[in-house]
Amino acid sequence: MKSLLSRLTAALPPGTVAVAGGTVVLGAASYVHLGVAGHSLSTEDMANVSVLWTIVMSVGIGVFFPVEQELTRIVAARAVLGRGAAPVLRRATVMTSAMLGATLLVLGLAAGPIADLLFRGDRGLVAALAGAFTGMAVCYLTRGVLAGLGRFGAYGLQLALDGGLRIVLAFGCALAGLDSALAFSLVLAVAPVAAMLATLPALLRAVGPGEGISWRELTGGLGLLICSTLLSQVVVNAAVMSTKLLAPAESALIAALLSALVLARVPLFVFGSLQASLLGGLTAAYTAGDRAAFSAMLRRIGVVVGLLGLLGGVPATALGPWLIDVLFGAEPVLGSLDFLLLSVGTVAYMFAMVLGQALMVFKRHNLQLMCWAVGTAVLAGVTFAPGGVALRVILAYALGSLATVLGMLAVLRLRFPGATPGATGGPGGQGAESVPVAGAVRE
Repeated sequence: MKSLLSRLTAALPPGTVAVAGGTVVLGAASYVHLGVAGHSLSTEDMANVSVLWTIVMSVGIGVFFPVEQELTRIVAARAVLGRGAAPVLRRATVMTSAMLGATLLVLGLAAGPIADLLFRGDRGLVAALAGAFTGMAVCYLTRGVLAGLGRFGAYGLQLALDGGLRIVLAFGCALAGLDSALAFSLVLAVAPVAAMLATLPALLRAVGPGEGISWRELTGGLGLLICSTLLSQVVVNAAVMSTKLLAPAESALIAALLSALVLARVPLFVFGSLQASLLGGLTAAYTAGDRAAFSAMLRRIGVVVGLLGLLGGVPATALGPWLIDVLFGAEPVLGSLDFLLLSVGTVAYMFAMVLGQALMVFKRHNLQLMCWAVGTAVLAGVTFAPGGVALRVILAYALGSLATVLGMLAVLRLRFPGATPGATGGPGGQGAESVPVAGAVRE
């Protein structure tokens, strides 16, 4: 057993184990937060929390998670070349502040219509949404620099503090008898900001002086990456929002769908511990010109993703309808077939995230966006096809994710055969795009 665990650990990208503990706490916090809310709130209030949670985990991630990804890639490449990250952090702070300001301005100007359409007229939830976006912005900014520098201890600590505070605050709301959607929604704003402040000193100590970074280098691929991430979040989170728009009176189905998605996406929370270290590892191998290491890392992570899918999908399919009742207080409106399709969608989505990071390292954000656009088109087509609402939105998630994976595989095999294990030519073979050596990366 110990030997097997050692081999599995060695197969993971550097830093994965350090991040895993924090990811487990943060992942568990999502279940605790929603579970406590489900048992404390009315069906209508829980539906509002479900919608807000979905927006935060889709639009919020879509807008601000690309900041972490780009910073991880840029800082990791600079670290290989011996360049400090302080100039990157300064400019990225200005950039992220501008992005957050624009987001808050939109929420402020459209607070009334947003509240009426999504939250039954409750403008307080729009304010909570703004707070949650603020928490995401500051966390992803700092995590991106920490991951690029390989400071995964501080990275994991921030995740753990964020998750731990969500658990404490959720139980605090329940024990205090705060049976309002606003109280449970504000948890998503308070916890991440506090976690970022606690780990900020470690970040400031880690960044060092270095050559300046141009705005073009910092933002050149960010727009395309934001579009790709937004589309990926549409694919993974559309089921709840689509049901809200197609069947707004089905509060029980909306709440049950969110609970089912959270349960079926358990592997995604584990996968989150791989993402930061994977992107940094792929970038380092690419920058150093080590195509064999790049290809081997993709191959190993593919095996891990497949195992995660099996370990999460089988229990979810067999026990899902019972678990969402016990854990979240959801009504019995979904069956095992629904959970099977959700699990298939989750596995495909994880593979798409892995392949998308490979395209990012090649600085082909446009190809990544094209593949997510195809997946989103498939999702939309299935969502608006005839049939029951629940089956349509769940099947759309599975087929949209699968279409994205197939598109990315095709692109990588055709454009970068040396980066795809098993493709013609193999790593470093003929037809593979040349990988620059250290010192030849364009800054």
